[in-house]
Amino acid sequence: MNIRFAALPVLLLAGPLAAGAQTPKTYQATSPDKQTRLEVAVDAQGRLRYRTMTGGREVVRWSALGFELNGTAAGTQTTVQGAAQKAVNEPFAWPLGENDRIDNQYQELDLSLTSGVVQFHVLARVYDGSVALRYVLPAQAGLLGPARLTKENTEFNLADSYTLYQYHQESVFKPTRLDSLAGTCDFPATLASAKNCLSIGEAENAGYTKAELGRGSAPQSLAVAFMHDKEVAVTLPFQSPWRTISCAKSAIGLHRFSDLNLRLNPAAPGGVPAGVQPGKVMRAQLNTQSGLDCVDLAARLNMRYVLFDAGWYGPERALTSDPAVAVPAIDLPKVIAYGKSKGIGVLLYVNYIGLQNHLDTILPLYKQWGVAGMKFGFVDGLSQKGLMWLAGAIKKVNDAGLVLNIHDNYKPTGLSRTYPALFTQEGIRGDENSPDAFHTTTLPFTRFLAGPADFTFCYPNPKANFSKNLKVSKAQQLALTVVYFSPLQALFWYGRPLDYTNDSEIEFFKYVPTVWNETHYLAGEIGQNISVARRSGSTWFVGSAAGLQDWQGRLKLDFLKKNTAYTATIFEDDGQGGIARRTLKAKQGDTLPVALKAAGGQAIMLEETK
Repeated sequence: MNIRFAALPVLLLAGPLAAGAQTPKTYQATSPDKQTRLEVAVDAQGRLRYRTMTGGREVVRWSALGFELNGTAAGTQTTVQGAAQKAVNEPFAWPLGENDRIDNQYQELDLSLTSGVVQFHVLARVYDGSVALRYVLPAQAGLLGPARLTKENTEFNLADSYTLYQYHQESVFKPTRLDSLAGTCDFPATLASAKNCLSIGEAENAGYTKAELGRGSAPQSLAVAFMHDKEVAVTLPFQSPWRTISCAKSAIGLHRFSDLNLRLNPAAPGGVPAGVQPGKVMRAQLNTQSGLDCVDLAARLNMRYVLFDAGWYGPERALTSDPAVAVPAIDLPKVIAYGKSKGIGVLLYVNYIGLQNHLDTILPLYKQWGVAGMKFGFVDGLSQKGLMWLAGAIKKVNDAGLVLNIHDNYKPTGLSRTYPALFTQEGIRGDENSPDAFHTTTLPFTRFLAGPADFTFCYPNPKANFSKNLKVSKAQQLALTVVYFSPLQALFWYGRPLDYTNDSEIEFFKYVPTVWNETHYLAGEIGQNISVARRSGSTWFVGSAAGLQDWQGRLKLDFLKKNTAYTATIFEDDGQGGIARRTLKAKQGDTLPVALKAAGGQAIMLEETK
């Protein structure tokens, strides 16, 4: 590792770091807009500490940094060997996202440190509104034999009193006062106070453990906790995942950090694999005719994929089931060929057992068959062993040029930047698990800040209302396909293709895309309501959803193009369990009223008037 050493300014510290006979030296980096600052220092007791500030206010007070490696507490008895800074401005195109261009500008600080026999670096990046930190361990003579990281001591000692939206993978959200937190919370963790909102996240986890956040050493603090492994095996050189802290004045302001994980991952060496296309997907029943009928429905609604899910090659957990052999009820070559004739690809599910035993052989086989992509099921997204296997498997699928969706407990940390074929993942309480309107209006401010999610929509049809699964209105279902981002959006999760004869209700699905040129969060509060505008080409889509209470307000159409007339087609609840449609004229500067009943929604399509 090449490190440049540069003298940095000395600051006088107030508070606990100023104790003792020596005056500690701080090393700092400031965001491009000069509003966010990171300070790192070794206090008079030799402890490594950091704090963050935004807009002149402390966000994270002086907090611990470090880890325990082979019995040495790195971050105590610490000496700074050198420091380097650089400014980086590397925007990049991203055709698979919420915006087709991502700004990536930050100030980087690299501190070279020693604690006992351990040599390590703290690498930090300071963005507008965000700070990211990670530990880097170079190869070193002082560590002989296998290295074991038994604890990560990163803390977040927050400057205000916060409510944490506590959750784990597919659980409900539990708003919890931070000073009374019991147990842990997944990354990304969203916190709200009277002054601001925070997101504490994780990026680039390709072989660590799935760490979580538990109580820290102070009433308003959180600390990284290992919940699924007692230790992390470390092969030098080594980089830990990034820990991120993002701060916004409002809940909707957190959305500007939803691409932070992508910014913190390296770019794909070969770009987006050829033939890998975003789109909507419908799940077929496990027979040939359903596959053919799903192809027809997909073609009618501008969908791109049909999925054969668990069971297509036999019982998914049976060692005797072979993901290279379809059950007799499915003529897979026939469905694949018919799909190709209509421009529809076929995705195949494979359980973790089949993946571990057969992945290297089925990838070239699926390519030979003409399969478009895969869905992984019941993977281990919790342990270091499981995450290391997954990182390798993601690369293999990406290199094979197949679309990938990972289900169950896996959550994103931005690896899609490096492996763009990883379109989406679950790790979310979708319609399979009957989320209520509080949950649907909390997700945009929490789990979706980490990256795309497969929500498994269960839109009703005349033969099945899916009342067990749906706790929100039909119009909210339409709206959430705009609000929730996923390049691979699963619709009609439990539905049968021939049952969808309600064309006037489902027509919106024909038009709504899954990736976007531009996105704006217009209004919203956590668990109360949300409104999002997204542009695809010259057409804007707006999705609005209410939580457990009615919502009335107004949406400003400032995002529309100047001097351009638009026709707005509005899909909304008709008060009788169906969808009503109306149109009106709109232009930049107009405001649209929002009047939604509890658990209701509204989807709008704004097209330039010809």
